[in-house]
Amino acid sequence: MAYTQAEQVLEDDKKYRLRVETTHGTITAVLDPELGGPIPNSIAFLAREGFYDGLNFHRVVPGFVLQGGCPNGTGAGNPGYEVIGTPPRYYEYKVGDFAMAKTGHAPAGASGSQFFVISGPSGERLPAEYGILGHAHDEESLATIKAIDALAVSDGPPSEPVGIVKMTVEEIDE
Repeated sequence: MAYTQAEQVLEDDKKYRLRVETTHGTITAVLDPELGGPIPNSIAFLAREGFYDGLNFHRVVPGFVLQGGCPNGTGAGNPGYEVIGTPPRYYEYKVGDFAMAKTGHAPAGASGSQFFVISGPSGERLPAEYGILGHAHDEESLATIKAIDALAVSDGPPSEPVGIVKMTVEEIDE
């Protein structure tokens, strides 16, 4: 389904986490609207719409990134709209960071539906051009990231399909 824009689904005074249940484990990321601007709300909207459920990680590059969120499974799809959440100029990505994939000619921080998860040292060296969605740092998430990264063959699909079973957004009680 194509959308024209994201509805506002996150409240400013609350914190949220994104749970990505995959066929190879769960990755949980704390959303970061401070660094991501409109990106966390946009992805939360798509997750609540069920947009990601049943999609695959179509690109897994060893020690670099796990990329998913393309409705076509090719790396060329989008939800029908784009938001821009320009990352801080000197941001340094870390393993477990969720950021937004974009085309080479798109402005820094451009975001549709495709995201990637930093899975190794090569990903940590990316320039600060990719909008920030959130950060996964818990043990289970890092183990899942490592397990999916181990399925990388080169720059392309993993050696076996890695599906997104369900993506949900949960409020964090503090």
